[in-house]
Parts: sequence; C-alpha cells; structure tokens
Amino acid sequence: MKTLAVVITSVSTVLFLTFFSVGTHRVGIQNSEPEKGCVFNTTMGIENSKEYAKHKTPEKVVKSIDEALAWMSMAQHKDGGWGAGSHARQGVIDPHAVEPDPATTSMVGMALLRNGTTLESGTFRVQLGKAVEYILLQVEESSPNSLNITEITGTQIQTKLGQNIDVVLASQFLTNLLEKLPANYNEKARISKALNVCVAKIQRGQHQDGSTKGAGWAGVLQSSLASNALEAAEYAGADVDVKKLEQARQYQKDNFDAETGNVNTDKGAGVVLYAVSGSARSSAKEARKVKEALEEAGDLRQMPSRGRSQVTVDDLRAIGYAEDEAIKGATAYNVYENAKQTAQRSDVVSGFGNNGGEEFLSFLQTGEGLVIAKDDSWRTWYDDVSGKMVKIQNQDGSWNGHHCITSPVFCTATCLLILSIENDLQNLQTMGGS
Repeated sequence: MKTLAVVITSVSTVLFLTFFSVGTHRVGIQNSEPEKGCVFNTTMGIENSKEYAKHKTPEKVVKSIDEALAWMSMAQHKDGGWGAGSHARQGVIDPHAVEPDPATTSMVGMALLRNGTTLESGTFRVQLGKAVEYILLQVEESSPNSLNITEITGTQIQTKLGQNIDVVLASQFLTNLLEKLPANYNEKARISKALNVCVAKIQRGQHQDGSTKGAGWAGVLQSSLASNALEAAEYAGADVDVKKLEQARQYQKDNFDAETGNVNTDKGAGVVLYAVSGSARSSAKEARKVKEALEEAGDLRQMPSRGRSQVTVDDLRAIGYAEDEAIKGATAYNVYENAKQTAQRSDVVSGFGNNGGEEFLSFLQTGEGLVIAKDDSWRTWYDDVSGKMVKIQNQDGSWNGHHCITSPVFCTATCLLILSIENDLQNLQTMGGS
C-alpha cells in the first residue's frame, strides 16, 4: 500500500508563495481561487464491516482527502482564519457566515501540515501562510495576563471543549509548524516566541490536579489536548515545566481505573469515549517505554497468563525499575492497554448514534495514542475509522456534526487529521520515544 504522503504529493501542484514581509510580518499574500461547495447533512451510524469495507481503499481515502482540502480552501476568511461559529447559532454551517477563531484555525492549520503543505511548498501553502499570520497576531496581541489568546467568547469549540481551548490548539499548531521549518527560516524565532507565550498561558491555566481551567461541556478533552500540547512543546524545545506536564498526564490517567475498568466521566459530559480516548493518548508515551524496557529485558513474552495486557510493579522492579518508577510505569502501561480497548469498543464508539466534533476528536486521540505507543493495532483502528469517515463525507467534501460541535470546518479539519495520520507516523513515534 502506498503511503498517503506519496500519493498526495503526486497530485500536488506548486504555487508561488510570497514570503514574510519584513516590515509587516504578513505571510502568504497571494490570493487563490476558491472552490465552490455546499453542505449536506449525513449521519454516522455504526455500520457493519460489509457496509463500509468498500469505502476504505487507498484510492477512495486519497480522493476523500483531496475533496476535503479543496472545500477547506474555499472556507478560509480573508484575514487567514477559519471559524466554527457561535454555540448559540449551531445551525449556521456556512463557513463564511461565522467569525474566525484561533481554535478552529489551528485545527485547519494542523490538517494542512499533515497533508503535505508547508510554508515553502504544497498546494495550499498560501492558505497556510495566511493562517500562520492570523495565529501569530492573535498570540502577540493577547494580554500577558490572560489565559487565552482571543477575546472571542461563546464559540462552539469553547463551549464544548473549554474556554481556553484556543491557546491549547494554537500551541499544538505552532509546535507542528516548527517541526516543518528549515533551521534558517527567517521567522522561526517569532514562531518560537509565540509558542512559549502559549505554553506559559496553558501552564498558568492548570489546576493542581492537572486539569485545565475553564472546562466546557466535555472539559476532559480540553485537559487532554493541553497535556498533548505540553508534551509536543517540550519535544520542540519550548519552556515547559516538567512538573506541570506530569500533572497533566496524571490527570488523564486518573480518569480510567485499569484495575476495575471504571471510567470517570464527570468532566467528560458523562461520555465514556471522551474520557478513555484522553487516557489512552496521555499514557501512550510511558506505556511504550515500559513495553520497550520489558522487551529489551526479554520479560514481556514470559509474563504468565497476563500476557502483554497487564504489567505489575513486581515485573518492572525485576528488570531494574526503582519502586516509584515501577508504580508509575505499571500504571501507565495498564491504563493505556485497557483504555485503548475501551475506546474502540463498538458500544463506546457508537455514542449517541451519530457524531459531533467531540467524537471525531476522540477518534483522533485514540489513533494518535496507538501510533505514539508503536502499537501495531493502529492499522486495524485506521482501517475501521477511515472506512467510516469516507462513507459519511458530505458531497461537497466536508464533514459536519449532528450534536454539540456541528461546525463543518472543525469537523472537516479533524477528519482530515484522522485520514492522513499515516503521514505523521514518524513524527508521532519520534516524539513518543523522546
């Protein structure tokens, strides 16, 4: 099977990019011809494999991605942003009838990066350049004392994921962007500075238990994304407080009891999927290190009846772990193994019988956790989810939610990140091994 990166590159065209202007710091000022499209509603039920298997071929996935990217290009505002719209007006799905916001723009930016566009190359580099400038200005113009980077309130994303979700997603976007830039890029210092501003705001907005202030309807997802943002920023060399990062990871692990299988859904709107996807994603890095240590010691295959699914403190002490590290490692490994399985159970995935942006985001977190952990089951997960995504795509190339986060822009960006996860295997696994 060809990787998506290879196939997408083969159909990409090269556009001219006007680089950052020294005087104005404007990125990508060239205009592009927008695509035309409209939005059709679909419902994602849980189909059996025979119904969606025909949709998950590589060719259909690539076609789905191309159509989604074309729709996304059309949906961009003149200021470089994209918007999800107000929670009070969830029925408005025209992408140009809503105000741009940093959270949605950051999701789109990450989707463009994952699909082969950079500030220097790729079909949508002009759009990406405008998005980068939009986010940088949001960060630079934000109050030093604020916990967020925007004064916009009441967006769908803030209401459902948390009041400070914009700074969390902007941090992830800027980290991903830095990974794609050459070492001598002339605006790299500006981007790094903006990332550190975001990191500082995220850390100031963290409760003692590791959760993030300003929780929304499904605040556990904001906290999970904040944990991911700090983890990625640390890898990128940002000023991350290791203690804050550990607290954020611990909060996610505490939402799932590996001993009993009980899930704490208090801050997840009572939805199991939201809690366990975050637990699986946040414990993936530690779980991978435990697995690699056991394999190196030759002990993983020898663990009696527990097999690979359970690790005890004694197992880790036996290969040289100190007591506190053995407790931490065993907990992470067992939470990951159990949470990933729960997150993929059909009754958990089916949720409300259809999906909002929170479900798509949870699917993405589950998949990224599997990749970071170097868990071979990510291929089965991808095979399953990609077939469903392609089947429910709207005729114009977008996706939209049917409850909570209905925004076609946010949902389309998240689905693009899911479908193109293969393009980021190396980056995710390298971060997971650091």
